[in-house]
Amino acid sequence: MKFSLCGRVLAVLVFLSACLLVPLQSNAYAAKTVQLAKKFVKYEQFIMIDKSANKLYFFEEGKLIRSFPVATGKKPSYTPEGLFTIHEKIKNRPYYKEKIKGGDPRNPLGDRWLGLKVTRNGKTSYAYGIHGNNNAKSIGKYVSAGCIRMHNKDVRWLFEQIRTSTPVYIVKKLP
Repeated sequence: MKFSLCGRVLAVLVFLSACLLVPLQSNAYAAKTVQLAKKFVKYEQFIMIDKSANKLYFFEEGKLIRSFPVATGKKPSYTPEGLFTIHEKIKNRPYYKEKIKGGDPRNPLGDRWLGLKVTRNGKTSYAYGIHGNNNAKSIGKYVSAGCIRMHNKDVRWLFEQIRTSTPVYIVKKLP
């Protein structure tokens, strides 16, 4: 089967455009960023957690600084949804449930704890937190009892940036 010169040029152009368009489309998708709602831009720092994507987004002065993969509750109801605050920051928090000391490699809380003040239905709880973990393979999955798990290196970075009283907005799914 012979192609004319015009047909060969056309075939090469189609091939090249296909090669060029695929990366452009994927880059355009990757460039899509998460925007903070106008009502939250007023905060110096802000954390937003999207349970549907298991992602944590850290904002400063309304601008997205970094995003991280996280793990959330085994069931959707385990990780609370709403607007909460960072109540405390603790290095090497013990895991009281099984009496594991802080800093122990078996500690499922890792070595950084950002404790949340969660108020729901008029009741306040300090049982939830954003923390490291001792099972890196759990990140990105629905496995926790309600806390937000991060890779240890990621939560260490966040721990150094974040201030107590920073708002944390946990949603089922970003709009």
